[in-house]
Amino acid sequence: MNIFRILGDISHLLAIIILLLKILKSKSCAGISGKSQILFALVFTTRYLDLFTNFISVYNTVMKVIFLICAYVTVYMIYVKFRKTFDSENDSFRLEFLLVPVTGLSFLENHSFTPLEILWTFSIYLESVAILPQLFMISKTGEAETITTHYLFFLGLYRALYIANWVWRYHTENFYDQIAVVSGVVQTIFYCDFFYLYVTKGPVTFKKNTFPLNDMNLPVPQVFKHPPRSLTFSSSYPTDGDDFN
Repeated sequence: MNIFRILGDISHLLAIIILLLKILKSKSCAGISGKSQILFALVFTTRYLDLFTNFISVYNTVMKVIFLICAYVTVYMIYVKFRKTFDSENDSFRLEFLLVPVTGLSFLENHSFTPLEILWTFSIYLESVAILPQLFMISKTGEAETITTHYLFFLGLYRALYIANWVWRYHTENFYDQIAVVSGVVQTIFYCDFFYLYVTKGPVTFKKNTFPLNDMNLPVPQVFKHPPRSLTFSSSYPTDGDDFN
């Protein structure tokens, strides 16, 4: 492992902890998209199916377990424990606009046509767009609590650090996984406007209809109506299996 990978994992874990502490401390999940959290839980579930069959390292196993537990605890708190505080009216992103194309793409572009590989690929593609319901919710309400912006910042920072990790591995190990890299870049792009506002103005309340999704000048579903036609993907599956994110 390199420093970018470690910092990326720490940033990802911090984002999840910040979100959980926010819910527990305020006893409210207001402003949090339950749909995004369901998608993240689905991402971890489909990615970590090899948890009990393929041992990489203690670090790898422990982090997988932590992410799985935290994901389902978050979903439980939103939809069960604090469901009365959940803003279902504004958490209205239609998940089929993400799940259908992601499922189709995972069958068309993968490293090998086997159940575990397809599910792993599905998790990579899905993670790249899983934050969209949360961004859409903020865009719709025009509000984001300070703690929620911290959560989004560390979540975006985690992916940016993983891009640095892939660059480092390419130069030091000649390792390159095109599916993970392309999906990671797409995911990071969704955070670009947010990063700019966060760094220049700090945690702020965003004006209605001025958050990143609206800057695209596209209704959310149209983002997925015309997928890139020229993308090609490498068939070199990660040999070490170490990058669990």
